Amino acid sequence: MRVAPISVAERSLAAGAWQWAGLAAVATAALVADQVTKHIVTRTLALDDSVHVVGPLSIHHVQNSGIAFGLFASATVVVTVVTAGAVIWMLAFFARSGSRHPVLPAALGLLIGGSVSNLIDRIRLHHVTDFVDLKWWPAFNLADTFIVVGVAILAVALVATDRTPKPPRRTLDVAAR
Repeated sequence: MRVAPISVAERSLAAGAWQWAGLAAVATAALVADQVTKHIVTRTLALDDSVHVVGPLSIHHVQNSGIAFGLFASATVVVTVVTAGAVIWMLAFFARSGSRHPVLPAALGLLIGGSVSNLIDRIRLHHVTDFVDLKWWPAFNLADTFIVVGVAILAVALVATDRTPKPPRRTLDVAAR
């Protein structure tokens, strides 16, 4: 008699309905928040006008045709194509791995929502409206913040996942003697 090994079914890492719903909710909230704040700033402040809020924080209406720190300002088409490609890649990654870690819907939702919001502006206006000015840092918008926070969440999750668990600490039970 020949014994055949029993195959072990692996759990699918593909995103399920709840992961997609979480991703969509976070991405939509990020996109709407960013678009609403940009709309308020463009309707309230003329270009280059500023309103002091508190401490180093001001609302300063500026336009940025590049990416972070104004880099690639003359390459709006390239930035648009690369951003669209990144969003498509994130969606494909999420479709395959959305249930891999519980923070993926939130982290990728922030990344996708922020990226799509800035992408909409680049396509529609050929620039992005920035307005959060801390005086010691170039102006940015909520989408930029969502992208940075999403990346930070992913980084922390990766570091936490990659940590090797510590072996249990052995203690001497004196009472057992």
